Amino acid sequence: MADPSLLAGAATSPMVRDVAAGLAQPQKTLSSKYFYDRHGSELFERITMLPEYYPTRTERAILTAQAPALMRTLRPATLVELGAGSAAKTRLILDAMRATGAAREYVPLDVSASFLADTATRLRADYPGLRVTPVAADFTARIPLPPDVSRPLLIAFLGSTIGNFDSADATRLLRRIRATLHAHDRLLLGVDLRKDVRRLEAAYNDSQGVTAQFNLNVLTVLNRELGTDFDIGDFEHRATYNREMHRMEMHLVSRRAQTVNLPGAGSFRLARGESVRTEISCKYDRPAVERMFAMAGLHLDQWLTDRNDDFALAVAAPDPSAA
Repeated sequence: MADPSLLAGAATSPMVRDVAAGLAQPQKTLSSKYFYDRHGSELFERITMLPEYYPTRTERAILTAQAPALMRTLRPATLVELGAGSAAKTRLILDAMRATGAAREYVPLDVSASFLADTATRLRADYPGLRVTPVAADFTARIPLPPDVSRPLLIAFLGSTIGNFDSADATRLLRRIRATLHAHDRLLLGVDLRKDVRRLEAAYNDSQGVTAQFNLNVLTVLNRELGTDFDIGDFEHRATYNREMHRMEMHLVSRRAQTVNLPGAGSFRLARGESVRTEISCKYDRPAVERMFAMAGLHLDQWLTDRNDDFALAVAAPDPSAA
């Protein structure tokens, strides 16, 4: 187990402390933010195109149908996107913004600086006249905006990434977003809705095994960045639905009893069959989203869904009474 005296050392990095704290829990965990190195980001882009993975194409369909009218109503000058990735769906919003004549700037925030730089280069070429200001940052810790950003803002948090946070952490993140919003700014939040468990589990256990590669890649990231000695072949991917918590859970299951070393924080034992939880993906209904917004000082302004109610885009406005 971890040595507390090592964890308290000034030389121990925040990432080491975070990983060590997760591995010291009775249910070992790793933050899903460590998935997204360059290779992990590329794997996730492949996941979004798999036949079993409905959220991306469904969210895209909602944006295709609703973005023009939504942008005419909101008329944002700046789009800020959290977890921008390749910005594939973002183009639907940018096109609709540009059609209003109000679009001035796009601010993509993502933890993967190199992936973000590639995205920014493509967008500058495709949207001349639009200022593209990429920000490499962990938006779960802070949301840094350019000092001269034009308002009104539309902060987009798409892909139901909010589902990767438990209730307390999701509320903290939404409060952080709320703190950046002025009266006429809005949040556009993608949320995956509750549905048949078989469809949910199929989406996280694709037949091509891409999700398994994506899940295992987090161990490659830790080995490279922190010098851990995870043997990738000693773990297998598992994804199941937690009915009580209304969420999918991804785990890496240890195939044998083993010890993993984390330089600067000691070693961690895993029993055969013990798992490390790498991601949760909460599923929502409208009342759950409204409660989450209320706890963060926001209120639901618009609720946009597909015909099958598989996915929703929730538009949130700051609640002045909660300022």
